[in-house]
Amino acid sequence: MAVLVVAHGAWSAGWAWKKMRPLLRAAGHELWTPTNTGLGERGHLAGPTVDLDTHIADVIGVLEMEDLREVVLIGHSYGGMVATGVADRAQARIAQVIYLDAFVPRHGQSLFDLQSIEVRERMRELARTDGDGWRVPPNPMPPDTPAADVAWASSRRLPQPIKTFETRLRLTADPSQPRSYIYCRRSGPGDVFRQFLGRARNEGGWRHFDIDASHNPHITAPQALWTLLDEIVTTGPQTRRT
Repeated sequence: MAVLVVAHGAWSAGWAWKKMRPLLRAAGHELWTPTNTGLGERGHLAGPTVDLDTHIADVIGVLEMEDLREVVLIGHSYGGMVATGVADRAQARIAQVIYLDAFVPRHGQSLFDLQSIEVRERMRELARTDGDGWRVPPNPMPPDTPAADVAWASSRRLPQPIKTFETRLRLTADPSQPRSYIYCRRSGPGDVFRQFLGRARNEGGWRHFDIDASHNPHITAPQALWTLLDEIVTTGPQTRRT
């Protein structure tokens, strides 16, 4: 059995992993999906001072309060920023890190540093015009998302404090845990995540995989994602698949 902890994506929350819970539990795994401050059921805590370090502390708090160890940490999308910080600050609790179509920052980088100038400025403009100056409204769901899933998710996604995208991640050391990267082949136009698949292929110590899904496979392709996650945690970090 593996203990999996999810660092969820931007504008999202623990609810987004609802379809994955019965699948992973049936396979004997334990799944934790903490929600970041200011999002989901914790939306009432949103404020302009919430930043990336707040969200890193959210996940570490769950690890410590629940005394979770040998954790398989999954970072989805923006959650790759959070997961990288958690893996650095709670190294003794993390067995491996899985990036799911996620940002993989280096020391001193923010999410905005990993985006194009056009995307960065568009998000800042949305914060100015639609987010009271301090929060960014959600991006649209991928175009191939079924209508029922769009309706379900869109009613729950919330604007996210812009400081979470602007905060530069501070790391104390190079990552020590085994890492895997799952790339979603149908990420669509402006695919920002292929660069991190390339990094996983070119750097030592990574396993890399891909999945025939768009950016939110935990919503649109839960069975395929479950199969892949089960393979990764069952085979362990010693086996590398190309």
